[in-house]
Amino acid sequence: MSALSAATAIATRELARFVTQRERFLAALVRPLVWLFIFAAGFRAALGLSIIAPYKTYISYETYILPGLCAMILLFSGMQSSLSLVHDRENGAMRLMLTAPLPRWFMLGAKLLAGALVGLVQVAAFLVIAALFGLRVPVLGYLTALPALLLSALMLGALGLLLSARIRQLENFAGVMNFVIFPMFFCSSALYPIWKMQESSPLLAKLCEINPFTHAVELIRFALYGQLHLAALGWTALAAVVFFATALWGYEPARTRSS
Repeated sequence: MSALSAATAIATRELARFVTQRERFLAALVRPLVWLFIFAAGFRAALGLSIIAPYKTYISYETYILPGLCAMILLFSGMQSSLSLVHDRENGAMRLMLTAPLPRWFMLGAKLLAGALVGLVQVAAFLVIAALFGLRVPVLGYLTALPALLLSALMLGALGLLLSARIRQLENFAGVMNFVIFPMFFCSSALYPIWKMQESSPLLAKLCEINPFTHAVELIRFALYGQLHLAALGWTALAAVVFFATALWGYEPARTRSS
């Protein structure tokens, strides 16, 4: 019961923080909507797409980038959640949370899950807006995509958790985010198929293939159409475990005593 109460308190605090920060919610929606309705209009003519799995016919460029934009929301949400961890470390709230009589992995896992749920709320709002403008996926796809979105949110949130374990000052976190977010997003299959990248640069195509964000995007892409991408599932789950385990190592008492 104490563990459940602690997890509920952490989740409630994270959700309350998100609800009161309306600018954060609007920013989370404006960013992918700009890509969807402005950038996509320019790229549509430049990037022709052939029939590729999981699509069974030719698709618009907006349809192609929809899963990537969902993953982008989760990426920014995970980084924003980890930013709050750095802030909590500076004001002492993190010290209180980690000294609770519960396993460290449980407390950090609850924080990670709460951040993932916040990301799912943002993705749900984005998909509703996209559907209102005619960008819809099969109705069942919204349900089958939920586990994929949750796993991707946990993986990206664990990455943010790992970064927060190594960054001691709030001022340094924004710069580090730029070195993580933009390379992960642009060097992936979020905006263009990997075979397109292969035509121009085999090296960049290889980097896209080993990018964990690419596997999260493809997991979501196939799940939106009721299909399971086993390779993407395996690599996303593995990345989530590795990131979280390394973050736990970084939050060991000997390394957090100075924070």
